[in-house]
Amino acid sequence: MSPEALSVLIYEIAQELVSSEMAGSLTRDLIPPAEKIAVMRPKDRAHGDWATNIAMQLAKKAGMKPRDLAELFAKELPKSEGVKSVEVAGPGFINITLDSASSAAVVDAVLAAGDSFGFNDHLAGKTLNLEFVSANPTGPIHIGGTRWAAVGDSMARVLEANGANVVREYYFNDHGEQINRFAKSLVAAWAGEETPADGYKGAYIEEITERVVKEAAADGVDLNALERVDGGVDKDGNPLGEGDSELREEFRKRAVPMMFDEIQKSMKEFRVNFDVWFHENSLYQDGEVTRAIEELRQRGDIFEKDGATWFASTKHGDDKDRVIIKSNGEYAYFAADIAYYWNKRHRTVNPADTAIYMLGADHHGYIGRMMAMCAAFGDKPGENMQILIGQLVNVMKDGKPVRMSKRAGNVVTLEDLVEAVGVDAARYSLARTDYNQSVDIDLNLLASHTNENPLYYVQYAHARSCNVDRNAAAAGVTTEGADLALLDTEADGDLLAALAQYPSMLSQAGDGREPHRVAHYLEDLAGRYHKWYAAERVVPMALTDAEQALPEADRKVLEIAKNPEPARAAARLKLNDAAKQVIANGLALLAVTAPEKM
Repeated sequence: MSPEALSVLIYEIAQELVSSEMAGSLTRDLIPPAEKIAVMRPKDRAHGDWATNIAMQLAKKAGMKPRDLAELFAKELPKSEGVKSVEVAGPGFINITLDSASSAAVVDAVLAAGDSFGFNDHLAGKTLNLEFVSANPTGPIHIGGTRWAAVGDSMARVLEANGANVVREYYFNDHGEQINRFAKSLVAAWAGEETPADGYKGAYIEEITERVVKEAAADGVDLNALERVDGGVDKDGNPLGEGDSELREEFRKRAVPMMFDEIQKSMKEFRVNFDVWFHENSLYQDGEVTRAIEELRQRGDIFEKDGATWFASTKHGDDKDRVIIKSNGEYAYFAADIAYYWNKRHRTVNPADTAIYMLGADHHGYIGRMMAMCAAFGDKPGENMQILIGQLVNVMKDGKPVRMSKRAGNVVTLEDLVEAVGVDAARYSLARTDYNQSVDIDLNLLASHTNENPLYYVQYAHARSCNVDRNAAAAGVTTEGADLALLDTEADGDLLAALAQYPSMLSQAGDGREPHRVAHYLEDLAGRYHKWYAAERVVPMALTDAEQALPEADRKVLEIAKNPEPARAAARLKLNDAAKQVIANGLALLAVTAPEKM
């Protein structure tokens, strides 16, 4: 019996206690839905397979002592098939022990569902637009963006496993001053000049410059003939803005697409496939910025002051009103944010029920204005818009911070991390920590093949389960005739309980936007599997000479342990295969491989 099934059973018993007027002043409307009734694994196996605090949760509402209410549940629970015994402990905890067959039913459930075990549909019908990474196209993906790539894609997979329609989206900031600084940096590199004080440095600037020069030459463009002074025109003959020149525009139009291509290639190699690559510049070109501002104006949230156009965000909880069109006629950056959110919510294809933004630690100050803008459009902050803030990543080697990139010059990039430890280790290490916390990445640890390396520990459990299958096949052991009721040892029970927790973990990870729960679960499951592997045999094994020389009583105990009866061996093989399946499923949610050999 799974914890979800127990939650439903407890809910039904609570309803029956109300109907029979045995639960004091408790009424049906005060009973939480089954999915909100906590069923957890006791820390001490001696206390049972599962525990619940439902009596403590409902006692005040019922006007009863928690233990008295718990005793009522304890009297009813054993009447259900699969429940072996129930005990009330402490102030009102209810400890539940299942019979072996009921505990082991999860094995058949896992093997029947396969890759989809634990999937549910409670987010079905919801379109979640998940925007993550969204680095400026002015350089390689730095380590912070790499964390969002691992966390965001893993989160998308978890949300899809919960039934949601997830749109993975990358927002290119290709409109604004950062692009101008990028172009100026390239022109300076081409001319052999010092990088501008506000420019970009690194070997990649030299690389992109060389590519632009080659591409322009192939197209018959003489860069030396282009004006370097401000006030030129673009390729369509339109005047360039302040700080622009013909030469800079030539570098811009060629270099920015090159960076787009590099970013897209990096994401694909990191196993992240976006559904939408959205360009900020399109919001201006398509008139969406103007339309979104007019929508807010119609709603009474736009006003003019000091020659500028303002968004009245204080009306919706922000700490101050925000300029969206400056007095010189230029758009403030927030203008694009307004249009972008409106675009997400009103697209023809996959309009977002919820727009989830995954932003870096330096964007914490954006939350107030963004939520105010959401409310101004008539939406619900926290429901139609959710903002997740990720913390910093520190890369360590030999106990010291790694700060310099071979290519980017002043930051560690996605390529640096992958080159050092590989995609599996990079993704796993970044996804296994709550994004609300800063994280230290130890390159030496991630490259090690020891149990101290969390990824190795989990992957080795999968490889070990595959080896059990190979050995079983060689020895002629199959799952035919398996009696799952024979999975009755402590090690069997621990592994079965871990498998049964996978569906509820997956649901919690989706609702809480917490993909790190998957990694934590896998590490716990791997630990239980390794202990089970050490304690229980699937394939018969001959005694060693030293064991043959033991006293008869000790020898017989070893013979039984090393040579399980066929039905028990078959049951353990099924349990092994169920563990293998769930480990592979969890690793797939993190886009990490499940090796068959290590």
